[in-house]
Amino acid sequence: MRVVTTSRTDGISIGELSNRTGVHIETIRYYERIKMLPKPPRTTGGRRIYGLTHLRLLAFIKRARELGFSPDDVRNLLRLGGPDKAPCRQVRDIATDHLTDIRARITDLRKLERLLAKTVAKCTGTMAPECPILDILDVQSGKELR
Repeated sequence: MRVVTTSRTDGISIGELSNRTGVHIETIRYYERIKMLPKPPRTTGGRRIYGLTHLRLLAFIKRARELGFSPDDVRNLLRLGGPDKAPCRQVRDIATDHLTDIRARITDLRKLERLLAKTVAKCTGTMAPECPILDILDVQSGKELR
């Protein structure tokens, strides 16, 4: 563990990093544990001291996660050089795979939407034994999803 002996006013505390990026403190610690965010140096008292590089990387990680990239994808993007140095072709390959996954999920969601809309339309509001919504939720009812 690297130890920094500078005062608390140098660098950025984890709380300040959290405030500036909108990433919860526990999430920041998690990203450090899974080696997505490099561990920062610590003061002699054990406090983490982050720099501008951490701030930029964390903002990059947050945005990538908001766009639905998996932790492995984000880690791969960072291994390629992160926001400064990653080769566009390799980044495009990762993004293309992610886009394919998104499109597959959209297709699945559209199927689910049609099924649920059809089922809701069949619902008359009567008692439970006649409820088509409960029928598709009850795996033991024997009614198949179509």
